[in-house]
Amino acid sequence: MSVILEASDLNLRFGGVQAANGASLKVSANERIAIIGPNGAGKTTFINLCTGYLKPQSGRVVFAGQDITALSPRAITRLGIGRSFQIPQLFLDNTVIDNLLLALSAREGSWSPFLVMERHPKAGEMWELLEMVGLKAIGGRIVRELPEGMRKLVDIAVALALEPKLIFMDEPTSGVSSTEKFEVMDTLTRALDARATTAIFVEHDMDVVARYASRVAVWSGGRIALEGSPEEILNHPEVREAVIGVGV
Repeated sequence: MSVILEASDLNLRFGGVQAANGASLKVSANERIAIIGPNGAGKTTFINLCTGYLKPQSGRVVFAGQDITALSPRAITRLGIGRSFQIPQLFLDNTVIDNLLLALSAREGSWSPFLVMERHPKAGEMWELLEMVGLKAIGGRIVRELPEGMRKLVDIAVALALEPKLIFMDEPTSGVSSTEKFEVMDTLTRALDARATTAIFVEHDMDVVARYASRVAVWSGGRIALEGSPEEILNHPEVREAVIGVGV
């Protein structure tokens, strides 16, 4: 399986805090990698380093054979890395479909103040994407009116509108009710499979990790402490005690 992303020995210090401490991860195409670990372990910092929001003091990130360490978030997005956020980054006073159409315009460099979003020549493609992620029924609603869990799905749909080869998702099921989390993840997985998109996701829900990850990386002290299959990792005594909170 071909390697799509390789982060090597990333280091970043904020004052006295070592946010990334030799962080390294190699990702193959079409993998579903879950990143788990306690708060402050460096999980989101790692995503920020791979997507250009932070620059490492040493180390490098290679995507599809190209060194992207020094590139801006916009340049990295254009190369094919998408991102959804722990707190959704959306245009709250616009409709759901407008948010996707703005992402489409950014992808193609076709945005214009004179272009009415609903008349975009590829608007149908965005409606199909909304249907794929189960959001077509709310496509015309203003984002501000939506509950937090639904905004998370819209944020992921916006990331997918950019047609990424790899997507980072920061806690995709936070804000989603426990009764709906598997339905949401089933829908997202189908969308990722349909677009052959590799995914790395930070997650605190171990049921989600066990069901949807092909590999799990446990973060601790700014780097991977353990790595393996969901079964291996979630049954590891140290993980059960320090991350899951089950005594051994």
